[in-house]
Amino acid sequence: MDAKGGRVQNGFRQWLEAGSDAIPAPDVQILTSGGRKISAHSAVLAAASPVMESILDRAQKRGKSRRVIRILGVPHDAVTVFVRLIYSFGCVSLDEEEEMGRYGLHLLVLSHAYDVGWLKRACEAALALRLTAEGMVDVLLLARQCNAARLYLRCMKLLAKDFAAVKRTEAWQFLQANDPWLELEILQFLQEADLRKKRVGRKLAYQRVYEELGDAMECLQHMYMGKDGSKKNHPCSSSACYRNLQLLIQHLAVCPRRKACPRCCRMLQLLRLHSALCDGSPQQDCRVPLCSHFKLRMQRQKEGKEEEDTWQLLVKKVKVARVMSSLSKRKGQEGVHEQFALCTTTARTSD
Repeated sequence: MDAKGGRVQNGFRQWLEAGSDAIPAPDVQILTSGGRKISAHSAVLAAASPVMESILDRAQKRGKSRRVIRILGVPHDAVTVFVRLIYSFGCVSLDEEEEMGRYGLHLLVLSHAYDVGWLKRACEAALALRLTAEGMVDVLLLARQCNAARLYLRCMKLLAKDFAAVKRTEAWQFLQANDPWLELEILQFLQEADLRKKRVGRKLAYQRVYEELGDAMECLQHMYMGKDGSKKNHPCSSSACYRNLQLLIQHLAVCPRRKACPRCCRMLQLLRLHSALCDGSPQQDCRVPLCSHFKLRMQRQKEGKEEEDTWQLLVKKVKVARVMSSLSKRKGQEGVHEQFALCTTTARTSD
């Protein structure tokens, strides 16, 4: 609300506090459908709506003693609620929220036509909460005509989730027959949403693969070295990844056709990945099999640029996944410690 609206709000509050005798008489008549009238104050209407302010200024310049604002084509009850909400200055009661839900479409049109910004945003939020498949297309059309971007986007997202139900409505069939451009716009949005969903799915799948590779590298390190350099039991020794690595290593040791065996190739790739992630130099003794071999091989042998770039990208992704996994575990442990400390403090206080 601007400074002018704030001054009018404060002045109106002073009227109410002073009693009904202090409130000036209404000086504007709002003419609605059916010839019915609503009395209002020009100062309140002008502060809430620049469009109404312009209408009232034109009437004053023409020297009209009785100023009238015509709001036709909308039910009288909806206009009554509209005026009452303008007088609320954004402080909407529970009853007014229910009326906003009942006359939401009419109020959205009125708030857009008379440029009452806060009421338009409130109507968008109220309509978004009450969207159904049956009325989705009608609300979408109105949101488009009223430049209600938030409501329009909300309709599009819900339409994408429940498009099968929306297609069966009469409103959708009417839209297909009378507004092919909007139909095309909706179908393009659905296609983009589907492509975006697939991209996110692929990204999550890749992330899971990188995390699994990071877990495999952790298990390899624990299997042959342990975190402190000695081989002993670790939490990952009971995991499925640990057992699968053991089986692959046992198979690699006895397989007669390593170059043609898919399981051997998979294990060799894991060992090569470990060597790329291992911090030690080729001269240092790493207990993981073939670690030094792969490091020396990478130093001596120049691979194709495309293959090398792909491999380095994989190494970088696995490094990031390991760091993120480590941070998430650390945060989880800190949360457990904080909760335990809180419970301990509470128990001591109660004692």
